[in-house]
Amino acid sequence: MTLFRPCIDLHQGKVKQIVGGSLNDDGADTNFVSQHDAAYYAALYRDNNLEGGHVIALGAGNQEEVLKALKTWPQGLQFGGGVNHENASDYLNAGASHVIVTSALFEGGEFSWANLERLQAEVGKENLVLDLSCRKTPTGWNIATDRWNTITKTQITADTLAELANHCSEFLIHAADVEGLQGGIDESLVQLLGQHAHIPMTYAGGARSLDDLKLVHRLSGGRVDLTIGSALDIFGGEGVTLDQCCQWNATNA
Repeated sequence: MTLFRPCIDLHQGKVKQIVGGSLNDDGADTNFVSQHDAAYYAALYRDNNLEGGHVIALGAGNQEEVLKALKTWPQGLQFGGGVNHENASDYLNAGASHVIVTSALFEGGEFSWANLERLQAEVGKENLVLDLSCRKTPTGWNIATDRWNTITKTQITADTLAELANHCSEFLIHAADVEGLQGGIDESLVQLLGQHAHIPMTYAGGARSLDDLKLVHRLSGGRVDLTIGSALDIFGGEGVTLDQCCQWNATNA
């Protein structure tokens, strides 16, 4: 059954909601900047028993907020953002339930099995989430790294999903082209993911209302979960409330 998964996106030391495709070294187009710190959201998710959420550090300057969130809800949140085989264990020791990895899996735009094997050896398959966030290309969807600015040659296909599923416990997939736009989910991508969901998957990008939870459930056969960001009332949105998402999970868990 499709469930709502919460998020805490950190940019320049603040909890924000940004337009994903706009992120670069100079900043990003921003939908929302919170007056609350990351610990506030971690406590909110903890108190509502919203498991399987993720904290994402978008660039530098976020370490203090990351550690606040992980300390507030030990083992309740996954962490991603600059994770590699050298620091992955540090985040698990700091309280992350899983580490989320993208860029460290690639060398010069090419997927590195050696890098994946090092990460898996360091933290174990059971603690590893692969971030397959992607951008649309003429031939499908290609994994995007370096804050979604570098489009790699690795496509999201049935074979890719099946092969990588042997090396991690979950996938996280942001549709970077629609992330933060509240213009609707990438329906074709969600359908593809649902057809090849060998392990738990969470999709993010474009969600704008409670109806999108129903849509993701239908398109994926209930095999893909959904993160809602900018449309959520706790992030200044008007499309859906956190209470509605909690009620959905309670009804459908």
